[in-house]
Amino acid sequence: MKERATYILPRDKGAAPLDFVIAVMAFLAALALGASLVADRAAQGWQSGLADRITVQVMPPETGDARAGLETETKAALAVLTATPGIAHAGLLSDAEINALVEPWIGKDGAVSGIPLPRLIDAAVTPGTELDINRLSASLKRAAPHASVDDHRRWIARLRGVADAVRFSAYGILLLIASATAAAVSFATRAGLDAHHEMVALLHQMGALPTFIARAVEWHYFISALFAAALGTLFAALLFLGAGGLEIFGVEAVPFLPPLSLKWIEIPWLLAVPVATSLIAWATARISVLSVVKAIY
Repeated sequence: MKERATYILPRDKGAAPLDFVIAVMAFLAALALGASLVADRAAQGWQSGLADRITVQVMPPETGDARAGLETETKAALAVLTATPGIAHAGLLSDAEINALVEPWIGKDGAVSGIPLPRLIDAAVTPGTELDINRLSASLKRAAPHASVDDHRRWIARLRGVADAVRFSAYGILLLIASATAAAVSFATRAGLDAHHEMVALLHQMGALPTFIARAVEWHYFISALFAAALGTLFAALLFLGAGGLEIFGVEAVPFLPPLSLKWIEIPWLLAVPVATSLIAWATARISVLSVVKAIY
């Protein structure tokens, strides 16, 4: 008949601090994982918003009638874009839309009425079409000398780089947290075996194999780590969900940052934290017990 491991060792008095440490580690791990999800979602949103679009900026002429020259070059640039194959639509941004773009820098009360702001033309590229940006830029320069083209490739690459940096940093933090959790469980396991040395010795004299003792200890740490990590992950999930409702309390979002809250469909990803934490605790406890018991006996 196969041996069955049960709670043969009493719960140590120092188990509560270990549970607290695991809960804090899980909380930090869930924050790192959530940050990687937010960064990846923001990068995908930025990329989808900029893909298949180009922006033409027409600056006011430095000499002559700036306003009249600006209007003339803007119409010429629109004509070039409309006649270019592969451009599905080209539209001029209104003054209100341009003011909304500069609002994060100068605020809502910024005085821009006397400033000759450039004209911005938003053009949509037909999906699957490869535009010759250099040729289009040359055509625009001939029609509107103060016009410039931005196909957003540089910004997309930089945004993707920032998102990758955040994601890999989060992975590094998760690795450090996993190592710290394993070290804490290993220390607690060895300390528990030293505290219950006589009981372990009695079990060995009764014929209990090291694997039997290991199963009892590893199950104990698996359950404890699972509940402690679940509690820490729950607090992190509540924090991410609550970040989306800060506007209710008058806290405005930072204009240049993506929403820091997680969507409901992303919350299940955080369940990987208590699962991974409990598995780390289980494996660490088993390895620690087997190494200590086999070294003694």
